[in-house]
Amino acid sequence: MIDDGRGVSGLQELNAWPAIPYQPWRETRDTLHMYTQVIGKLRLALSPFEPQWAHVPLYVSSRGLTTSPIPVGLRTFDAEFDFIDHALVMRTSDGSTERRPLGGTVADFYQDVMRMLGRMRVDVAISVLPSEVADPIPFPEDRTHQTYDPQHAARFHHVLTMVDVVMKEHRARFRGRTTLVQFFWGTFDLALMRYSGRPAEPPPGAGVIARVGGDAEAICAGWWPGDERNPYPAFFAYAYPAPDGIASVSIQPPAAAWNSTAGEFLLPYDTARAADDPARALGDFLRSTYAGAAELMGWDPALTHVSAPT
Repeated sequence: MIDDGRGVSGLQELNAWPAIPYQPWRETRDTLHMYTQVIGKLRLALSPFEPQWAHVPLYVSSRGLTTSPIPVGLRTFDAEFDFIDHALVMRTSDGSTERRPLGGTVADFYQDVMRMLGRMRVDVAISVLPSEVADPIPFPEDRTHQTYDPQHAARFHHVLTMVDVVMKEHRARFRGRTTLVQFFWGTFDLALMRYSGRPAEPPPGAGVIARVGGDAEAICAGWWPGDERNPYPAFFAYAYPAPDGIASVSIQPPAAAWNSTAGEFLLPYDTARAADDPARALGDFLRSTYAGAAELMGWDPALTHVSAPT
């Protein structure tokens, strides 16, 4: 083992999967949810539309969450939540940089972001009503969400980076169309979608988010940090549309199970992190849920036959 000055115990600590119980960081989580919605809606407003909302997510970076480059005419800009220095950083392709410490009310955050964009000559209007949350408060009026604990944010990023690595390895084992590993700011989760290429019919009465996101057959897996309805972090997987018999599929590890309320397979994060090899436990969950769903849906087994060159 290479010694980087921290010693073996320090390296083991860096590679450990940290606990992230929902309740202690709930207020920071809820504030970050709204912060990410403000920034995510910039992608929604300015990026070319892509099927299944592929133009709107954020992505895990080495320092936090990033939009990736967003077009503004023939220029681009990006926005990154830096959970190491605890700042929002925005940069343009012609050299402008704006920086704002993380913290404070969502109303102040929104106003500061719009002023930063103005100084960078980025002219954009976004919907100020949060998406996919109960009792949304318009960003300019939201002085309810204002808590930002740097330690909680850093721990959230630590978990995201580890999950992102394992999910990217899973993504690489697929020949068909797949999304990037992406962070959805509406549902506040990290997810990966694999597609069969066959269309799907959105459920009757579906809203615009479900209609656009649900028009293709898919198998999805990901991680969420919990919310007030499900107050614990967990890995999840589901097939869409759900095939007959999905609840009876045999999956790994043994602690993972079908949750009829959620309509998904769930593996509690704390159960996975307690395993001898948490990354392997997550990999087993991703592979087994995909394999069981794909067989029921009649997907070509060759889609996962991927060999690296020798």
